[in-house]
Amino acid sequence: MHTVTFDKALRVVESLPEKQRDDLIGIVQRRLAEIRRDSLAHEIHEAREEYARGKVRKGTVMELLKDLHP
Repeated sequence: MHTVTFDKALRVVESLPEKQRDDLIGIVQRRLAEIRRDSLAHEIHEAREEYARGKVRKGTVMELLKDLHP
């Protein structure tokens, strides 16, 4: 079902004049970057909360691997 919608959207984009198509691509790229920034900010917030609750441990890579595979 999504493929049909994607195909229709692609045909619409391809039918746009070059300037409008370039503008649309720029808008989509900026929006995707914004989504990635929001996601990263959320992950940072969660990591800080876990650190504050003491759920984060410090150590070397070797110590981490040792803990994962006792």
